[in-house]
Amino acid sequence: MQSLKERIIETALDLFQQKGYHGVSVDEIVETAGTSKGGFYHKFKSKDALLYEIHDVFISHVLKETKKAYDQNDTPIDKVRAMLYAFTNVFDVYQRHISVFYDESTYLPQDLKNIIKEKRTEYRKLIEQVIEDGKNSGHFRPNISTTITTMAIIGLVNWTYKWYRQNGSLTMEQITLHFNDLILRGILTDEGIQEAIDKKYVM
Repeated sequence: MQSLKERIIETALDLFQQKGYHGVSVDEIVETAGTSKGGFYHKFKSKDALLYEIHDVFISHVLKETKKAYDQNDTPIDKVRAMLYAFTNVFDVYQRHISVFYDESTYLPQDLKNIIKEKRTEYRKLIEQVIEDGKNSGHFRPNISTTITTMAIIGLVNWTYKWYRQNGSLTMEQITLHFNDLILRGILTDEGIQEAIDKKYVM
């Protein structure tokens, strides 16, 4: 059974997708969710705070799963593969949250944007760390830029929200296999590519 907070978020996601952030009032969210203004403001200080929460749900999930992938895998190749699956999976599980946030996030006040930036920076540093690990271990090419490689990975996956469809011809797992192939073949040394082939991490 959904909690009141979850019901309000799900209602807002539907309405924001239909009408856009500025096209929806708190009154409409309250009425559609079958709650009261008091119930809304008990959970969220404002509509901006609700939009922030929509982001926080999925960024917190991807951070937790990415940290787990980093900690529970051995080689940098294993880590990158697992971290990428953790990253792409969020686009499947929280597709509506991500679509609404990216389409409407420009309307957030700066203080909330700053909190979001902190979590995104934390995520970026995890990717940078595994790239550095791989360069130091000899799995990844030493001449690649850690910063550019990290931003390329994040940019590649982030754009998925624009075109991925859950009822499309490829599952997110199949799409991630393509991503892994593209990314790993671009950063691996000869020794690393053989390990990735042996483990069937690349196509």
